[in-house]
Amino acid sequence: MSTNLSDRPQDRPELQAAIEELVGSGFLGVQLRVNDERGAWVGSAGVRELGGSAAPLTDGHVRIGSSTKSFVATTVLLLVAEGRIGLDDRVADHLPEFGLDRRITVRMLLQHTSGIFNHTGELYEDGTIVLGVPWQGKEWVDNRFRTYPPEDLVRLSLSRPARFEPGAGWSYANTNYVLARLVVERATGRPFAEELRRLVLEPLGLTGTVAPGASPEIPEPHNHGYYRYEDAGRQRTVDVTRQNPSWVGAGGDMISTTRDLHTYFSALMAGQLLPEALLAEMRTPEETVGYGLGVFAQETAGGTVYHHNGATMGSAALMYGAADGSRTLTAGLTWVDDADLSIAPAFQAAQQRLVDAVFCGKLAR
Repeated sequence: MSTNLSDRPQDRPELQAAIEELVGSGFLGVQLRVNDERGAWVGSAGVRELGGSAAPLTDGHVRIGSSTKSFVATTVLLLVAEGRIGLDDRVADHLPEFGLDRRITVRMLLQHTSGIFNHTGELYEDGTIVLGVPWQGKEWVDNRFRTYPPEDLVRLSLSRPARFEPGAGWSYANTNYVLARLVVERATGRPFAEELRRLVLEPLGLTGTVAPGASPEIPEPHNHGYYRYEDAGRQRTVDVTRQNPSWVGAGGDMISTTRDLHTYFSALMAGQLLPEALLAEMRTPEETVGYGLGVFAQETAGGTVYHHNGATMGSAALMYGAADGSRTLTAGLTWVDDADLSIAPAFQAAQQRLVDAVFCGKLAR
């Protein structure tokens, strides 16, 4: 933590109170970073490990789940800027081996309008659930170090009926981003992690951000996340900080820190990464839920806020920014997860509580 006065929690007691309230709602640990007109503030609440007493790190590495999608979209758009990929390219021309519907474009992947079945499963309007790769309960725990090649995830998705005709609807599907990452690799002839490093991480000096592929490791230091499940009629809890994230792939496998997320998202929103026209494309939302190309647009009392949060087993990340990048909120959360996703309501409330505090001025200063 910085020794600057503006970084000390006592200067922003309302933010410290907010994250302590989140711990009270069921989170094991919360690390928060806020950068705004008052400077930088970092703080944490809860504990670093289950059963321990040490406070969570304020800039520990965390699995960021679907916040990964923003990094993937930015990498694709930077390759668009280089002329290596076209937003309206047919994905089938880049990846002919899958026999994809030729109407599906790169833009549709990034905006979730391709109609492709989500390889992690689908919930239909009538309540029907169609499963994909296992990601709940004992089956996931027993397979948490298994490697799922991205090509297998795509083939699983394509073995199921499409949700709708390409471009005719909106449906969030991790497989869209698995395909987007494969397009990057096919267009450049290099691993995605190398292109991410060249285009985003090195220019911004991001040293705590990793695209791990199938590696279960997470860099030190980090807080710990857990998973609770039933086995032979008994409740068991395991530490899932180490896990192979290839089951979700480019839909949510990356690792970062609150500092790196702030640096990245502030630069992205301020126009320091993408050409103006491509940033405008990224931030133009479709009508269903306000999703652009790898970012959500959310209207608040303090103006438009852009974000892409993410969650995976036992941990999550929040990443919000004002339109000019002058104000950001980045956070890492850990908890004891379970098959029923019982933390989900508290996670939704946590997002809104912090957005209200930072962007809407709803907490007293």
